[in-house]
Amino acid sequence: MTSKSKRIAYTLVALVLGIGIVMALTLAGEKTKGPIETILTKASDAVTTVEDKIILEEKTDKRIDKLKWLQTLTADKNWYKHSKGIFLGAFDNNTEQSFQPVIDLEDTLHTTFPLIHLYTAWGSKPEHQFPKSKIQSILELGSIPVITWEPWLAAFDNETHPELKPVDKRDKDGMADVANGVYDFYIKKWAQQAKKVGPIFIRLGHEMNDPYRYPWGPQNNTAAEYIAAWKHVYNVFKEVGATNVIWTWSPHPAYGFFKDYYPGDAFVDYVAIGTLNYGPVASWAKWWSFDEIFGKYYAELSSFKKPIMLSEFGSLSFGGSRSKWFGDALKDMPKKYPAVKSILFFHFDADKTTTQQVLDWYIIDDKAVIKSITNQVNNWPDSLKLGKK
Repeated sequence: MTSKSKRIAYTLVALVLGIGIVMALTLAGEKTKGPIETILTKASDAVTTVEDKIILEEKTDKRIDKLKWLQTLTADKNWYKHSKGIFLGAFDNNTEQSFQPVIDLEDTLHTTFPLIHLYTAWGSKPEHQFPKSKIQSILELGSIPVITWEPWLAAFDNETHPELKPVDKRDKDGMADVANGVYDFYIKKWAQQAKKVGPIFIRLGHEMNDPYRYPWGPQNNTAAEYIAAWKHVYNVFKEVGATNVIWTWSPHPAYGFFKDYYPGDAFVDYVAIGTLNYGPVASWAKWWSFDEIFGKYYAELSSFKKPIMLSEFGSLSFGGSRSKWFGDALKDMPKKYPAVKSILFFHFDADKTTTQQVLDWYIIDDKAVIKSITNQVNNWPDSLKLGKK
């Protein structure tokens, strides 16, 4: 069935459901409480879902047209490593049903994102497996997937995998176990799925030099163990033919020891850095400028001679002017930081991962921020504006 035929079919379904709801409400009156009310509510939700799908498909057609230039490049992952332009993209936490929130953000910024970012943890549950449906949706939208792939070893089920260490002992030297093939049953399945798509960025075990945050960090693993694990995963993917992966190494900028954790030029395609300004939300934080978060580490990070991705780019609004923060960050970025080739907005409106309070990184309704971003990007040379409308 063609896209046009599908949209006609969806429209007819929505009309039938809508008429049915109206008739049911008319006949039932006050008796719609209880089971009938539940049925009607579900029917109403179904209509909304259908309508959203029609709108999304209409936008998808136009979006793919804008990214036709990207489709001609998807067979060659090396192009992404040597691009002279800057790829924009985003992660949005409200994309369980569709990527409409990402499209809304890019529409607001008057651009089209070549990259869409996901987070996926290791483990035994369905959500830990290769996100095939989401990847397919991203590809159908015309974009390239970026996956932050987090090795939460404790998330594997002991009953299914009795050969694994007890959960409470699994993180200690866990990267050594990865390097020794203990988790190949999982890694190989991912590799087999990954090789079926075009170029895909995989940001594996990010912020491995942070001793406080993630269990794959230095509190449980040596730098050598981390590097051995990285190389092993890389080689497993290579052995099954998943050579389309753009391997993205992502240390925490503030904790240093970059060279100690670097797997080597042959195993890394991109260097990624999170650049989030938390402001004074906690005792360990303050209002940091972009240059303080990223700039003072740029020389060392760019010394690896790899393109750099700002994998989590954002600022909270508490503690200063975030419109100025974004403006200062993007102003003359191509001149100040020429190695930066990808910028992914961190669009998360219910972030509970770092502090006890819920943090809101959303910018879509902040007109001052949107204006600041678009003004600065518009000042970049046209050759750098990949995805610009």
